[in-house]
Amino acid sequence: MTTVETEPQPPVAGATIVYLGPVAPHWDIRGRYGERKLIDDFRARAIARLTLLPPHDPQFRRNRERVVRDAERELIEIDWDLGYQETS
Repeated sequence: MTTVETEPQPPVAGATIVYLGPVAPHWDIRGRYGERKLIDDFRARAIARLTLLPPHDPQFRRNRERVVRDAERELIEIDWDLGYQETS
């Protein structure tokens, strides 16, 4: 099996994923730039993964990684605003 090296592509869109608090809906996804349909489609998929999951829920970490991979595939740059400073 051969591996094809590809050059990193620049992002085509950007979005911020914001935790709104403990009362549902917990999440808002705000497009910063890029094609509106691309952002709307990404928003629908991400909200489906994050609905009813506050950041302290153990399932959140797994679903967050899925959202990140989805954004990478679609070349969408994302930022997370969880309402607190994250540690590495």
